Amino acid sequence: MPPTIIALHCWAISGREYDVLRSLLSADTQLLTPDLPGFGAQPAPARFDYSVRAYVDWLAAYARQQQVADFTLIGHSMSGKMALAWASRRPAGLQRLVLLSPSPPAGEPMSEADRAASLAAFGKPEEAAKTFRKITRRPLSATLRAQVIADNLRTTQPAWDKWLEEGTREDISALMPLLAVPCHLLVGEGDEAITPASQQRLTLPLLPAGTPFTVIPGAGHLLPLEAAPEVLAALK
Repeated sequence: MPPTIIALHCWAISGREYDVLRSLLSADTQLLTPDLPGFGAQPAPARFDYSVRAYVDWLAAYARQQQVADFTLIGHSMSGKMALAWASRRPAGLQRLVLLSPSPPAGEPMSEADRAASLAAFGKPEEAAKTFRKITRRPLSATLRAQVIADNLRTTQPAWDKWLEEGTREDISALMPLLAVPCHLLVGEGDEAITPASQQRLTLPLLPAGTPFTVIPGAGHLLPLEAAPEVLAALK
C-alpha cells in the first residue's frame, strides 16, 4: 500500500466522496482528498480560469504545500483529466495513476442537449437528486445520498459552467505520450455518463501499453462510494 494517496473528486462533488475509502485504508496510509477550486469548501483563487492547466497548477502547489514525497494519484471523472495532465508533467514522487471513470483526454462524448440540460440544472435540488439517481447503480445509504446532493448544490456556478462549456471539450491528448508511470483504468459496468465502451475507445488507447482495464460489475459512475473495495484492490 502506498504511504500517500492524493485522491481527486469528480465534478459537482467534493473530497468527501473518498470517506468510504478512507475507512478501509490502513492507519499508516495518508489519504489527501482536497476540494478542487470552486467545489466543496474550496474557493477559487483570484483570476482562476478553470482550465485543466489551471487546476494542475493548483494541484502542484497543493502537493508542495503538503510536502508530499512518493504518492499514488487517483483521478475520478472530471479530475481524471486533470490527473492525466498533471502526470504528464512527471511530478517528483508520482508512482502510479489510478483512473476512475475519467473524462477522456480528447473530450467527453456529451450531446449538446445533455450539456444544455446540465447547465440549466445548476443550483436546483430536484436536479441534484435526479443526477444522483442517474450516476449510481449500487445502493448507497441515505446519509451518502444527502452528502452527494449537498455537495452538488454548493458547487460554484463558474466551476459548474466552465467545466461543462470548456473542460469537457478540452483536448489534452497531445500530452498523453509524456505519461511515464503505470496506470490502471476502472469503470462501472452500468456507467451511463461515460460508458465502458467509450472508455475503451477514447481513453485506454492513450494510456501506456499494458494498462489494466477493469469493469466493475453492477457499479455506476460514482466509484469511490459505490465500489470502494474495488478501488482499494486497485491500489494494492
